[in-house]
Amino acid sequence: MKRSRSAGASSPLNGIGRHDGESRRKRKEADISHALNVTPVDVAALRRMAISEGGLLSDNIRCQVWPRLLNVPTQNLPEKPEVVERENNKDYNQVLLDVQRSLRRFPPGMPDEQREGLQEELIDIILRVLKRNPQLHYYQGYHDIVVTFLLVLGERLATALVEKLSTHHLRDFMDPTMDNTKHILNYLMPIIERVNPEVHDYMQEAEVGTIFALSWLITWFGHVLSDFRHVVRLYDFFLACHPLMPIYFAAVIVLHREEEVLDCECDMASVHHLLSQIPQDLPYETLISRAGDLFVQFPPSELAREAASQQTAASTFKDFALASEQQRPDSVLRRRRREKQAALESSGAGPMAVVQPSATRRYIRLAVMGLTVALGAAAIAVVNTALEWAPKLDLHLFP
Repeated sequence: MKRSRSAGASSPLNGIGRHDGESRRKRKEADISHALNVTPVDVAALRRMAISEGGLLSDNIRCQVWPRLLNVPTQNLPEKPEVVERENNKDYNQVLLDVQRSLRRFPPGMPDEQREGLQEELIDIILRVLKRNPQLHYYQGYHDIVVTFLLVLGERLATALVEKLSTHHLRDFMDPTMDNTKHILNYLMPIIERVNPEVHDYMQEAEVGTIFALSWLITWFGHVLSDFRHVVRLYDFFLACHPLMPIYFAAVIVLHREEEVLDCECDMASVHHLLSQIPQDLPYETLISRAGDLFVQFPPSELAREAASQQTAASTFKDFALASEQQRPDSVLRRRRREKQAALESSGAGPMAVVQPSATRRYIRLAVMGLTVALGAAAIAVVNTALEWAPKLDLHLFP
């Protein structure tokens, strides 16, 4: 069973004028078709199309392009996926509970019978992938990713792509422990620090850690975004890029909310609550562009040492719950700011000593954000990085 609507039909391209937007859409569709039909398939061009404004435009196109981005051959897939034994599967009960709670992930107004059928397929896909790959461990939130592929591709194709994704992009999330997931989260603060040290220092002072972004990362934002169009647009982007791109996107969301963060009470509970409530009206195309820019400016290799040394104050939900009971206002931080400013003034450093760091940060921020990933050099660099990583998936599977 497969949903009938095309979630990507309403593209941001249409917002720039009906005639101009339609013209660009048709041109992009033609470019995608050309990249699919050349021999060999132009995977680099497809990645650029998935990254650039509007992404892959529609689910019909995604059905053709997503397998290429993951290098999954579709011509030899079985007509019917094998039947999965549920009752003796160690993950079945947890998967069932999670799927039963996934009602909001299905299109509004979908008939109950159709939705229930899709939920059964969702359970089967998850258990099938886990059975084939015993080294993988189910985690809560995995079903949010799988349901996106099911709704776009249908059970047969979704099974193949989810298996590839699980053994590559999502592999670190599916370890027996969360150690590698926490390590990926540790890239968040170094990215923020390079772009906006003030926001970074404020978050460090609040000891908020990075746990607020956990559900963003492990579900590729599928769990926290209510509009399916935004979810699949992000999946276009993530599938076309390096596996760490979701953490860069998480960083640009925080940076986008700079004023809200700095206006928030500087304690763990307040900042965590603010950041964990993700706005639904984000400027997605702008943020996608900025995430690509930051990836080019500050590649993972440059951040690896800092990420390895990160100490996360709220490393578990238990830690956060305990700290939340001890909320306090941000008077300490404000007092320290006043003390620093008074010390500078008493030393005779003058007003420039106070003003210049802010001006420098503003300059750096503008320099970083001034690039565009849509069609320029940054997009090429992001694609090239993805292609350098992609040979692990065997690029020669396709004719």
